[in-house]
Amino acid sequence: MAVTGIGGLFFRAQDHTALAAWYLEHLGVGAGPGAYVWGQQAGPTVFAPFKADTDYFPADKQWMLNLRVDDLDAHMASLRAAGIEIITKAEWNSPEVGRFARIRDPEGNQIELWQPAA
Repeated sequence: MAVTGIGGLFFRAQDHTALAAWYLEHLGVGAGPGAYVWGQQAGPTVFAPFKADTDYFPADKQWMLNLRVDDLDAHMASLRAAGIEIITKAEWNSPEVGRFARIRDPEGNQIELWQPAA
């Protein structure tokens, strides 16, 4: 008997309908109005509790979503074209792990985009 993967991510939202539409439009996450199953590609998933005083993500948030992407540059170009602010820092990237960028959803939740190393 084994756990085979993450079955879902559930969180509260002030306007859950609008937020679901934003994730679908800008990140392709979700399956559309009223449908919540998202078929993902196989790949690594990091599960890591952090120390309570971490500065890796905002102190007023209990979680940060990390999404694997296949072409970080293309995703960033699309997000910028939609007026979404993107944060990158050279120290987040490494040849062994990959490249990272961060955005916030309309409710201020930080999202980390990760293009794993080849």
